[in-house]
Order: sequence, then C-alpha cells, then structure tokens
Amino acid sequence: MPGDTAVMTVNAEGGSPFVLVCDHASNRLPDKYGDMGLPAEALVSHIAWDPGAMALCEAMSAILDAPVVASTVSRLVIDCNRDLEAPDLVWTLSEATPITANEHLEVEERAYRIAHFHKPFHDAIDALLDRRSGRDTVLVCMHSFTPVYLGIARPWQIGVIHGRDPAFTAHLRDTVADLAPDLDIGWNQPYAAQDGVTLTLERHGDTRGLPATMIEVRNNEIADDASVSRWAGLLSEALIAAYGRYSKLLSRLAETGHA
Repeated sequence: MPGDTAVMTVNAEGGSPFVLVCDHASNRLPDKYGDMGLPAEALVSHIAWDPGAMALCEAMSAILDAPVVASTVSRLVIDCNRDLEAPDLVWTLSEATPITANEHLEVEERAYRIAHFHKPFHDAIDALLDRRSGRDTVLVCMHSFTPVYLGIARPWQIGVIHGRDPAFTAHLRDTVADLAPDLDIGWNQPYAAQDGVTLTLERHGDTRGLPATMIEVRNNEIADDASVSRWAGLLSEALIAAYGRYSKLLSRLAETGHA
C-alpha cells in the first residue's frame, strides 16, 4: 500500500462491468498516529482492517479485468464505510479492545481525518464511476470478517449483504449456492444494512441506481495465496453468472413494460 496517499486505484480502465471497492483494505497507520497505543498483534488483527480482503480484490481484478478502489488507511484512524455522523466513524472500542487514542477526539482532528482519509476515498469512487457513465456497472464492496466475535463463532464462510435493492445480491447468493452447495452462505450476515455498514454500497451503488452488493468472506478462508485464488475464482464466476441472470430479468421486465 502506498505510504503517502489515502486511496489507491488499481486497473482504473478495466473493461469489466464490475467495480470492486475495499473500505478496509489496509492496516496502515500514518506516521502522525504512531501505534495508537496498541500492541502489534492488535494492529494485524481484524480491528485494524479486513485481513485478506485486498488480496482477494486484486486476484478478482486480474480475473475479471475489474477496477479496484481501496482505502490505504486503517479503520482505527477512520472507518470509510461509516456515515460522517455515525458513532463508530472513529472507533473508541473495537470488539473488546479500547482504542484510547480515539477517546475525547478534538473537533479539529476529527475534521482532519474526514478531509484527508474518508473524503478522498469516496471522491475516488465517485470519480471512477463518473468516468464510466453510460457503461454497464455493478458495484461490489469487498470485506472479510473474523471467525469469532465477542466469543461467538460465526458459521458462515461467506455473507452477502444488500442495501436498498436486494435484487442483484439475491442472484449472487443463489449463484454461489449453485456453484458451491456445501457453503454456509449468510444472507445479510454477519452484518446487515440496519447495522450501519452499507454506506459505500448505498452511496455509490443504490444512489446511482447501479446494481450493487457487499460480499463478506470469513478471513480464515482467505489466509493464504492458494485460498485467495480459490475464492477469487469462485466469486468471479458467481458474479458473472449473477449478472447474466440479473440482466435477463431486466430484459424480461422491459419487454413486459414493468422495468
């Protein structure tokens, strides 16, 4: 990850209809924040980023020829997938870990983080989508989740989450189930829109009228290169098939005057 920018874009001119975004791609802390008073093990854990998510995006980008927009700053500094008014825009407690460096944050520092880290990420997504105006585009928000949270095991290997429009996500769920029937697929699990986790999905997908989805892969499923490659292949195939199903549905609706 670049050390001096808040966002990076990979394969910006990719020809795929899919645009991948990764809110929690990096655990990088800009120099001014030091280690935020946290031990080394916390800084490589899920509280700092989504382990494996960016590697998965890069592998899928290569298969699909898809652009990727990724934040390069740890969510310990600011969570780019939260509304500016959300109480967890800047975390003070992540799972069971207090983030004391974020307690009693001054107004000026909060504004600095929004201007230097949160806004550039969303501006970069907007800019890429603006350049694609008139092209078929599906927004895919990529995340990973921890296998155990607050002592409770999570059974799903993958979860799919929708924003305002569930249509594309439902096709994706069904397609993944067809391709890998042994998977435990979470529908709006382990998170859902009502948990406040779909800012990027709704702001850049639903608001623009684009088909959009959020994919969560359990992070122990993408812990090495071989597993990342397997999941990238499966999800790329599933996205292509789901988009085919979705497009056929839209065509049928248009033919009957219900689009």
